[in-house]
Amino acid sequence: MEHIAGTHIEQNQPTAVTLGNFDGLHLGHRALIQLTKQFAQDEGLKSVVFTFSPHPMLVFGKKENFALIMAPSEKKFTMERMGVDAYIEYPFDQEFAAMSAEDFAIKLIFEKLQCRVLIVGENYHFGANRSGDYAMLQRLGEERGVKVIAVPSVLFEGERVSSSRIRKCLIQKDLEDANCMLTEPYFILGTVSEGKKLGRTIGFPTVNIIAHPLKLFPPNGVYATKTLYHGRFYYGVTNIGINPTVNGTQKIVETYLLDFNQDVYGETLQTFFYKFLRCERKFPGVEELRQQIQINAEQAKEYFASQDYLENWKSAQE
Repeated sequence: MEHIAGTHIEQNQPTAVTLGNFDGLHLGHRALIQLTKQFAQDEGLKSVVFTFSPHPMLVFGKKENFALIMAPSEKKFTMERMGVDAYIEYPFDQEFAAMSAEDFAIKLIFEKLQCRVLIVGENYHFGANRSGDYAMLQRLGEERGVKVIAVPSVLFEGERVSSSRIRKCLIQKDLEDANCMLTEPYFILGTVSEGKKLGRTIGFPTVNIIAHPLKLFPPNGVYATKTLYHGRFYYGVTNIGINPTVNGTQKIVETYLLDFNQDVYGETLQTFFYKFLRCERKFPGVEELRQQIQINAEQAKEYFASQDYLENWKSAQE
């Protein structure tokens, strides 16, 4: 996959393009990307996903405590697995936001990308004051021989799938609905760092992940998770929080992997979240914490043996 992070986006061959922020790469996003790939294959074009960096919400600051479902590195990682030919992260700032909708469509998308097919969501808006929409793109496309296609919104339980809806689910610890809309479970991709090694002393060695600072985390607590390491999945329990029992102060993502005893410091792990088990709390002492970890490990085992998990996720990942 060709990855462009900058303004030099010129393409030397005709393309099929889709536009959007694509945070989370949910069901709706994947419908756009799959259709773009299909047109590219059928018409001999290069498939291009065009997005923005940073996310416009981080520039405008309209939403307090805004965070990303996927960190930039996680989105790039997933785009590559989806098999697109080129992934463009175009710099987004106040100056770029002031560009007219027509200039954006014509000068950047149609001309620089040699766009022949453009795929957008039916509600997509762009350009200064969000003045551009599908109707404008269709008109401009007809004038320049570009096929513009609007994809209807994807529904889940009768409502439109959106990144903001998924963020709300994650904040409310509703991982089940969030994961259904994401098509694959919410995950954290990060580098393993060296922790306090307390887990080893109580029989539960853990791996600590350094995740992107702009990423949205579910609320502090313990979750049933599954971690991918060298092509194999390991069941586990993950704590998001500050470890109050041992007077922790910094948020960490700490995972105890069942049936796993390898040194993975400095390596990259992908941890998928499936079910909320309990809130973070301070225990009277380390022994009580050890007992609780044992209970949570058994709960995770029960979940991963449950019909709910087996029907929805096992066949999709293993």
